[in-house]
Amino acid sequence: MTGPGVRAGHDADEFDVEEVLALVKDSRTGSSPAARAHTPASGAAHPGTTAPGHGHGHDRHRATPWPEARTVAARAGRRHTARRGPADVPLDTALGLVLAAPLTALTDLPSFDTSAMDGWAVAGPGPWTVREAGVLAGHAAPEPLADGEAVRIATGARIPPDTTAVLRSEHGRTDDAGRLHATRDLGHGQDIRPRGQECRSGEHLLPAGTLVTPAVLGLAAAAGYDTLTTVPRPRVDVLVLGDELLTEGLPHDGLIRDALGPLLPPWLRALGAEVGAVRRIGDDAKALRRAVTRSTADLVVTTGGTAAGPVDHVHPVLARIGAELLVDGVKVRPGHPMLLARIDEDRHLVGLPGNPLAAVSGLLTLAEPLLRALAGRPAAEPYGLPLAEAVHGHPYDTRLIPVVPRGGRAVPLHYNGPAMLRGVAMADALAVVPPGGARNGQETELLRLPWTGNGLGACFT
Repeated sequence: MTGPGVRAGHDADEFDVEEVLALVKDSRTGSSPAARAHTPASGAAHPGTTAPGHGHGHDRHRATPWPEARTVAARAGRRHTARRGPADVPLDTALGLVLAAPLTALTDLPSFDTSAMDGWAVAGPGPWTVREAGVLAGHAAPEPLADGEAVRIATGARIPPDTTAVLRSEHGRTDDAGRLHATRDLGHGQDIRPRGQECRSGEHLLPAGTLVTPAVLGLAAAAGYDTLTTVPRPRVDVLVLGDELLTEGLPHDGLIRDALGPLLPPWLRALGAEVGAVRRIGDDAKALRRAVTRSTADLVVTTGGTAAGPVDHVHPVLARIGAELLVDGVKVRPGHPMLLARIDEDRHLVGLPGNPLAAVSGLLTLAEPLLRALAGRPAAEPYGLPLAEAVHGHPYDTRLIPVVPRGGRAVPLHYNGPAMLRGVAMADALAVVPPGGARNGQETELLRLPWTGNGLGACFT
């Protein structure tokens, strides 16, 4: 079976002695060798080869190294992005997108001289005679002031012509005759925001490639924008494979709950994608082929079916439709049999392993860099912490293990087998453990989970 339930032992291939020893050691971190079943590449091909058909077997030496796989995915996304035109979107739908053109001020900011404080606009030296009518924000231009005059003014209101300064409310007092006196020195132009203080019309405020944050939305609105020119949000369809999957209730009679159907759509949204169809295909090669060929999404994500079992249909389907395999197997555990294929010039497919944590590994290895490039986002700055304890490594492959930061160190979490989600459900990041393992205190690269890294991932929209 190939679906994404919580299954120990599926996607496994034969172990060599070194692999068995390494995995036995890993039982100390909360997972047995059976529960930490291998997910080896099913005959990994070099980038650029066409998809093979049946008989796709395990070949560790042809699998793509983990760092290179992420580079290939990002390169594929950049190539695709160059073919997608920008889109003008309303401000209220632009959060999390990337500017496709520089943000240029459409007006001076502020567009008129304005009061920075509540108080009085005064002209000339004091004391001042106070006019009865005040000046409020949003009202028409006030009458000019004569020397020795003052008028009540609100923050954001237009400054009357010939005003010398704004006297704050807490810095003025009136005498018995109603005349206004300053209780401290008052400088010329004090608490007046002059027109164009922040920017002039036509000035470049932000470059293309800027991530649209709430602050960017506010700046754009202040500068006169109703829409923003952005890189379109990448569209993703999800195809859940496996006859053994239940969508509700308890597992029974050899059937198990689908873990990836609920997990993938919000995770993909957190990566900046627009999720379209989420379809359950089962173990049906014809249905899989129809779904892949009919999808118009930028990216199709499949779950399971990437190995070489009797109902693993992803490779044969890709071969039949003439897809180009860019990555076929990655030297990473869990998630070894993940793949990336170019369906045509405008569409890609990421095949995730069926085991849940292995699928998460595939998301962060292939889908994340591809979607980041499709969305025009820059790569995050590398981030690492020393490990709080030693972590055993795979003899040949990178390992990704769930961790939480504690006291300036990354603490590995238990329950990190490929079929397990308990560890990653508590994690803030996945630690990148190089082949051979990492010692206690060794600085280790961390992959932030999307809702913990930049404050936008939690916007599951």
